[in-house]
Amino acid sequence: MSMPDFAWSKTDAQAAAAGPRARFAAAVRAGLSRRPQRTLPPQYFYDDLGSALFEAITHTPEYGLGRADERLLRLHGGEVGARLRLPLAIAELGSGNGRKTRQLLAAMDGRRAARYCPIDGSAAALARCREAVAGLAGAVVPIEAGYLEGLQTAAAARREAETMLVLFLGGSIGNLDRRAAVEMLAEMRRLLRAGDWLLLGVDLERRPERLLAAYDDAAGVTAAFNLNLLARINRELGGRIPLRAFSHVARYHAGERRVEMHLEAREAVEVVVEAAGVHDRLQAGETIWTESSYKYNREEVRGMAEAAGFACEAQWLDGEWPFAETLLRAE
Repeated sequence: MSMPDFAWSKTDAQAAAAGPRARFAAAVRAGLSRRPQRTLPPQYFYDDLGSALFEAITHTPEYGLGRADERLLRLHGGEVGARLRLPLAIAELGSGNGRKTRQLLAAMDGRRAARYCPIDGSAAALARCREAVAGLAGAVVPIEAGYLEGLQTAAAARREAETMLVLFLGGSIGNLDRRAAVEMLAEMRRLLRAGDWLLLGVDLERRPERLLAAYDDAAGVTAAFNLNLLARINRELGGRIPLRAFSHVARYHAGERRVEMHLEAREAVEVVVEAAGVHDRLQAGETIWTESSYKYNREEVRGMAEAAGFACEAQWLDGEWPFAETLLRAE
């Protein structure tokens, strides 16, 4: 099963024209109608509260991915900057609060971006990001949008002479299955010019028990993050979903090399979402699949990039957590 974040806008043009709330409602209706496995798309985790909870997840001892990402950006940002031709425009997919990007911009050895466009679905996160990178870019132009929609906006605004660097950090590519990941990279390549760049963060394979701990921390922050998706449906779409009737569950699928997050019904429960036209019933033990996180090896990353029209220029691995930053050039 694939849950690419760009598929919904392609398959529901009427909802897209009606605005973000209609797109959210259409996604909820489509996902909860699926059989045998109900789903919800992971991009809707990131309202203002969800973004704050995810930031808290990155500080839990079990979740070393974010710290690995930051270490690599801090250590190798200068090498990234040295390869880029000025003037430079930077667009970041899923910027969050900008903490990681500040590390990169500060390490780029004075190669100031003429324009930095953080792209995120949370207005609050974009506001924090703007503060975090103040003084490190010529202009900061936040874009509140989905990944590809935002990248299209940023690419359309670039000047003729500018080189573009796209940042897709934090292992977010792992939310897509392998085929959808290549499709998304190809869509990104289509919006870029030959000679543009992509810095891609990818979480690598490791022991299943360590993987599961990262998605089910002892403090329960990830559980709160997962359950907030239902709370957001209640807040924004007139949902009547009893949160106490659901539990957060993390599973590892060895054949697909992915971690799955689910919301499991503790008991038989009525699920009503007025704006989505959903009136349904889940049985005890039935789950809603909310996120996948695919894990890769370093050779796969290169192969995916080449299939999408990029050449691998450099790759850096973290010494403490299996994570890679890969610098790709649009061919």
